[in-house]
Amino acid sequence: MNTSATQAPDSREDEAKTEISIEQRETEGLSQGQIVRRRFFRHLGAVTSMIVLAFIVLLAFTSVGVDLWGIRIPGWWQYSWTEIPTKLNNGVPTLSIIPQFLGGPGIRFGDHPFGQDEVGRDIFAVVMRGAQQSLMVMVIAGVVATFIGVVIGAVAGYYRKMTDSILMRFTDVIITIPLIVIGAVLGNMLGSLGAAVLGVVIGLFAWTTLARLVRGEFLTLREREFVDAARVSGARDRRIIFRHILPNAVGVIVVNATLLMAGAILLESALSFLGFGVQSPDTSLGKIVSDNQAAFSTRPWLFWWPGIFIIVIALCVNFIGDGLRDAFDPRQKKMPSERAMARAGRAAKLDASPEAGAAVRTDAGDVTLPGQSAFAGDVESATDPRPAEPGEKRDDPRDPGR
Repeated sequence: MNTSATQAPDSREDEAKTEISIEQRETEGLSQGQIVRRRFFRHLGAVTSMIVLAFIVLLAFTSVGVDLWGIRIPGWWQYSWTEIPTKLNNGVPTLSIIPQFLGGPGIRFGDHPFGQDEVGRDIFAVVMRGAQQSLMVMVIAGVVATFIGVVIGAVAGYYRKMTDSILMRFTDVIITIPLIVIGAVLGNMLGSLGAAVLGVVIGLFAWTTLARLVRGEFLTLREREFVDAARVSGARDRRIIFRHILPNAVGVIVVNATLLMAGAILLESALSFLGFGVQSPDTSLGKIVSDNQAAFSTRPWLFWWPGIFIIVIALCVNFIGDGLRDAFDPRQKKMPSERAMARAGRAAKLDASPEAGAAVRTDAGDVTLPGQSAFAGDVESATDPRPAEPGEKRDDPRDPGR
């Protein structure tokens, strides 16, 4: 029982050392950027979400073209979101994904794959335009909120004292005001100016959580040795903040920026659904749902497609943020397989065995022992060739107690 009790901790320690050695071998000779990139691309959900999100962005901006601040770039789709073609088949979607051998109408796209609304507008074109506006709000709000949150959190965490108190009390005031109320008031006033202005409005009040997280990171990093070395070498505070501390906090910033973007697109959809977001004649995903809420029981496809795009975009951004968190967190490690651990354990035992590293030959040959002269012969049976002196005791090399 004592033997098993003493062997269990040793086995766990050996497994831990094996895992560490596998991790070190995988990251040996790689820079921090290469390690982060490798960890991110191992996250299946994040990589899949990135591909799906890229496909949605390309589909939205190439299908119906771009109309931004008077710049008009046509797309490859035959209808625009303002065009009203002839209504066909009572506006039922022409998209079909069930093949004929399974009893369906066959795989076809049709002229109106997402159907038509009550006036005949092509819903595919309208949804693509709404996705453009919602994505624009998401990106602009994320960039603005990230910039404000990083600056306020960095300054508060680095200077501390009175500066920290003033900035954090200002942050507390912004937190106490519901974001949807601020967005509704300002969105109703400025929503007619376009999605870009709405994104700026959301970003101006969505930075509070990121500011607190960045402040906490700076409070920890400012006490590190590399900051003291930069300060002693004469670096200015601005250089220390943005060139030395900020790169070490990029993991927290990037992860929370993605969460801000996911929250921004949901907030924009909610505001547009309530009528306080993007205003006519433009549209967004939330506004499409709001405009067609009276037709829920008669034409449900008017809700399916904008709702699906809202959910898919938000999920993709969240999965990408989850993958970035795992990539930037040094405590996140990929658990090796049992075969890899067994192979690494055998290699470690082979390296630590006396037979692997010993330079002593057991067959006949020249062997040099520390403090003695060289001689030839069998080491195990070698004896001192000198005659024994009276009273001298010779050590037998085959003696187990020697």
